[in-house]
Amino acid sequence: MKIGDKLSGQVSGVQKYGIFVKLENGQQGLIHISELRHGYVPNVENMYRIGDKVEVIVMGIDEFNQKISLSIRALHKQKVGRPILHKHFWTNYKDKIGFQTIQSQRKRWIDEAISEIIEK
Repeated sequence: MKIGDKLSGQVSGVQKYGIFVKLENGQQGLIHISELRHGYVPNVENMYRIGDKVEVIVMGIDEFNQKISLSIRALHKQKVGRPILHKHFWTNYKDKIGFQTIQSQRKRWIDEAISEIIEK
C-alpha cells in the first residue's frame, strides 16, 4: 500500500472526529471529518454506520506509528461556487460602442474641470 492508492473498506468505528475503516488488507485507517466530503459535515454519526462499505484513497502513512490517513473527499471533484444562471451586463451588450461614450464626453469633462480650477 502506498499514498494515492484507491482501496475499499468497511466502516469499523464512528467517532465525532471521523470514521475508522478496516481495509481489504486487514489494516485500519482513519478518515478525519475534514476528509469525509467537501463542505461542512454536521454529524458524522448520521452519515455512516458500522459495516458500511466505502471507497477511500490513501492520504498518508505514518511509518513510525503505523497510522493510515484516508480520504473520501479526494475521490470526488469539488464543485466551486454556484452555477451561473445568466450573465449580467452593466451596459447594453448589443450596443457596440466600446469607449465612444467616454470619448464623446471627455472634452466637456476636461473643460468643466479646468473652469472649476480657474474659479478657485
